[in-house]
Amino acid sequence: MLDFALHRIGAMLPTAFLVVALVVGLIDWVPGDPLAALLGEQALPADRAAMAAALGLDKPFSLRLWDYGVGLAHGDWGHSLMNGQPVLAMLVARAPATLALAGAAMAVAVGIGLSLGAGLAFAQNKFKIILQYFSLALMVTPSFVLGPLLVAVIAIELNLLPVAGMDGAKSLILPAFTLGIGLGMVLARFIAERLQLLWAAESLRMACAKGAGVRRRFWYHALPQAAGPVLQILFLQLGMVLTGAVLTEAVFGWPGVGALLVESLHQRDYPVLQGVLLVIALTYMVCVLLSDVLAPLFDPRLYNKNNILT
Repeated sequence: MLDFALHRIGAMLPTAFLVVALVVGLIDWVPGDPLAALLGEQALPADRAAMAAALGLDKPFSLRLWDYGVGLAHGDWGHSLMNGQPVLAMLVARAPATLALAGAAMAVAVGIGLSLGAGLAFAQNKFKIILQYFSLALMVTPSFVLGPLLVAVIAIELNLLPVAGMDGAKSLILPAFTLGIGLGMVLARFIAERLQLLWAAESLRMACAKGAGVRRRFWYHALPQAAGPVLQILFLQLGMVLTGAVLTEAVFGWPGVGALLVESLHQRDYPVLQGVLLVIALTYMVCVLLSDVLAPLFDPRLYNKNNILT
């Protein structure tokens, strides 16, 4: 198992290097002149030279990439052009809000996925068709559409929950459901397919022959066997949750890393923008790594002796 984990980590190192290189080259590839966007078209040459030095644009790309990598290794992610604060400190300050939102969204997704997945697997006739269309409709509804609908109905019309902001547990409910419902529907349909396959498997037929009831076959046989692939999907979707948090935080005024990304885009604060994009990309890579490493703990058949997922 340790060899398998080390193999996966080694395979991701080139990708991590590529992500850092893309983040460093972000300023070169954005449309227009970044110095003019920050200082205006009438900026003095001295001011342009000072800003270019602050952004590292007076150096070749290879040297900027080296300096940025060395800075990352020493915990120096640069400083904000707007307020001069360290980018890493700004990210650390915003991270708890995003982690709380992501955790609540995952809890919503798991709850919906298990309950609705079991319903889809074992429902019959018209009720199953209704559940299938219902799950499909919510699965394809983007968060920037679902969020305002929930705000309009639950927060404004019914006045049950806060509209926006971060003020207590109630303010977490709407953004968590907005972010978690889509993932819950994906999990539900995947769990339903796995349960239907496992329910007809020989191991469950043997358990039934030995007198195991429906509940015991579900909780002690089918669900544990489905845990490995489901865990993979869960961690992969966790990366999507963190990415989707950008829109959700913007809709609900949630002061997390996603909101920081939107703010840095509006202000053309490139060092902060680079830091946020790097965090999102690396977090997604970590989620993929965890899905590959942890899933075989539940089902060793997911990898073979050559450390290749099967």
